[in-house]
Amino acid sequence: MSIEEFPCLLPSTRGRRSGVRVIHAITHAEFGTLAERVGESGAAFLRESGFRGQVGELGLVPGKGGVAAAVLGVQAGADPFQFGTLAKDLPPGAWKIALPEGIAPDIAVLGFCLGAYHMPAFGRAARPERDIARLIVPAGGAAGAEVAQAIRLGRDLINAPPNLMGPAELAEAARTLLEPLGARVEIVKGRKLARAYPTVAHVGAGSERAPKVVIARWQGSRAGAKAPVLSLVGKGVCFDTGGYDIKPAAGMLRMKKDMGGAAIMLALARLVMVRDLPIRLELRLGCVENSISGTAMRPSDVVVTRSGQTVEIGNTDAEGRLVLCDLLTEASETDPDLLIDAATLTGAARVALGPDLPALFSNDDEVAQAILDAGTSCGDPLWRLPLWDDYASWLRSPVADLNNVAAKPMAGALTAALFLKKFIKTGVRWAHIDVYAWNDHYRSGRPEGGEIPVLRAVYASLLRTLHARDST
Repeated sequence: MSIEEFPCLLPSTRGRRSGVRVIHAITHAEFGTLAERVGESGAAFLRESGFRGQVGELGLVPGKGGVAAAVLGVQAGADPFQFGTLAKDLPPGAWKIALPEGIAPDIAVLGFCLGAYHMPAFGRAARPERDIARLIVPAGGAAGAEVAQAIRLGRDLINAPPNLMGPAELAEAARTLLEPLGARVEIVKGRKLARAYPTVAHVGAGSERAPKVVIARWQGSRAGAKAPVLSLVGKGVCFDTGGYDIKPAAGMLRMKKDMGGAAIMLALARLVMVRDLPIRLELRLGCVENSISGTAMRPSDVVVTRSGQTVEIGNTDAEGRLVLCDLLTEASETDPDLLIDAATLTGAARVALGPDLPALFSNDDEVAQAILDAGTSCGDPLWRLPLWDDYASWLRSPVADLNNVAAKPMAGALTAALFLKKFIKTGVRWAHIDVYAWNDHYRSGRPEGGEIPVLRAVYASLLRTLHARDST
């Protein structure tokens, strides 16, 4: 990618010009060195104005022509959000950053870009062009811009109004983003979709906007015929009314984000391609709308899935697992080395873990631990919940092989994961991630609106796995 794609970034050559101001990032232990960085008068001003160098705290140092420099409190590690207020709170102009040991330049660039993001606006609501703070990308910082670009694209997809981001638009967005990077993208629709993915078709039967399934395949330039296969699956419900088990009005207000799993997997796939990892990649997105009409699925319907298992529809608002199950069946057929799905699947996961901590389920302890460890180290955490098989009996149906909802109103995230497990081929290593994909309010680097969690955690775990593979 090009640095010029980010209005908030400037190439490093700009740093040799005059008029560039410095952001001094300091840890709490370095608070006593303020005078060495901004002079005695600047340090005195900061202390008297209440600056204490807390993590994420920004102090501006006055000069003859206005603001001469800035100081940001930070802590060592891989947390990009401590840099998230810079783009918003710094005065306009060119800035460069001086980082302490223990913070990589790409983390600072990533945080700066995430904080500069704002939700796209349309028509008269569009924001006018204005001067903004721009960060000169330090050596080693361009990688942060690549990650930020993937997150930005995913946020944009989730934030798009549902009338402008239906199944067809989501599928075309995937084609537009992936084909220039060498992916072969197929968009399945119509009768072919109904034959290959009957549960996706059943969910989408109530909408005039017909469902689509995206299948993308890509092979890294250094990936041979025996390179590991990574298969990604994303839930792309572009709007969810709940169907005949209709949601209350308040419950629909954020349902444009119900394609968040697809946005996350698409963003991850694009990052893998941009970085040219030595793997073979498969991506499947179920792009669909869950609406109400005379042709919509009904409670008590029975559907024959791609796997041949029959499913009774116990609740039409549990549509996400129906969108995923046929895609997971097909993904398992290719015997991938690793299969990962992401979905805004259950409110139960949010009740258990809140909006910021995605729930991780896996049939492989090594896979789960790799993702958890990577998430902790890069500040993109998840929490593992069990695939507790004793609850599988709750999915029994008197008229089908299983029901799409449990007979008991407990452990909803677990029973949803157990439903999906029914469609994973024995021997395939699989991880399921139940996410919220939304920020309810503004925080540093995380503006209100769509969010792309777990991307950095999963990507980092892939790097570690590939490194371990190369070392053996």
